[in-house]
Amino acid sequence: MSLFDTILGAIDNPDLKANSNQLGTIFNTVQQLSQNSNANPETVQSAMAIVGKHVRSSLQERRNTQGEQQAQSIVNQFGGTQPSNQAVQMLFSAPQIQQIVQEVERSTGLNPGTIQSLLPMLVPLVLNFLQSGARKQNSQGSNPVLNNFLDSDGDGDVDLMDAMKMASKYLNP
Repeated sequence: MSLFDTILGAIDNPDLKANSNQLGTIFNTVQQLSQNSNANPETVQSAMAIVGKHVRSSLQERRNTQGEQQAQSIVNQFGGTQPSNQAVQMLFSAPQIQQIVQEVERSTGLNPGTIQSLLPMLVPLVLNFLQSGARKQNSQGSNPVLNNFLDSDGDGDVDLMDAMKMASKYLNP
């Protein structure tokens, strides 16, 4: 099942936090970031997808070494629409941050300073996207969106950008 299908299932499940307002807020934030950084929304979405790939690796490592609850705890603590340098530092070392900046620069053409300033916003947005599958009553319970994201097919391709595009069409038919 694709990440987008899992998100739609979460929206339809009244026990989970997902709702179209949450997705709309994420998209509006991406639009604002695009305007603030003088980049088109597709470029910022591409940057978010690359960041998402690295978030996935970091969360997979946390899940494998510290358990599923630790990965969910990070999503719950840092998922949002406000900038968080702490979220970036929690998930990535300085060399990893440099690698992310270089990868985003190669892929999008954004300058490193812009990318560096976007990271504290993009990481919480990715985590907010994943938070959509958290349970309303027991936020430490199984999160199907996070599980789908972490249990990807291992091809290195994060379905986050595709899921965002499909969710955008879902929100704006």
